[in-house]
Amino acid sequence: MTREEIKSILPHREPMLLVDEAFTDGEGRSRGRYTVRGDEYFLQGHFPGAPVVPGVILCEMASQASCAMMADALKDKLPLFAGMNNVKFKTPVHPGDCIEFVCELKRSMALCYIIKAEGRVNGKLCVNGEFTFFFVERDKLTAGQ
Repeated sequence: MTREEIKSILPHREPMLLVDEAFTDGEGRSRGRYTVRGDEYFLQGHFPGAPVVPGVILCEMASQASCAMMADALKDKLPLFAGMNNVKFKTPVHPGDCIEFVCELKRSMALCYIIKAEGRVNGKLCVNGEFTFFFVERDKLTAGQ
């Protein structure tokens, strides 16, 4: 999926759309990529003179990279984070890096999904963990409620 195709299933838009492409690999996993350009808002103060992608942004990238495997379930729903477990940050991610994610469905229960994800730059592990989200109807989630 291209960024435009991803936008058809994820509600995220710039500057929070943090996956350039996503696809399923035929083995039940979703793969996604994002190239850090260097002008992203989250690098402006993290850290001046030595920019590093914040861990929370890496978690968001990992969860968005899983969208391809859940495309059918996401048609009329929004994915919301419900938790993160065993998240570890191994290697910093810098401007110019292309981080590649491999995401695997661990469990699903009704509208709750638990995804195991790993992110690597040039084959070197940067982040891994389990991410839990639940899906809500798009029309039932409005600002301020």
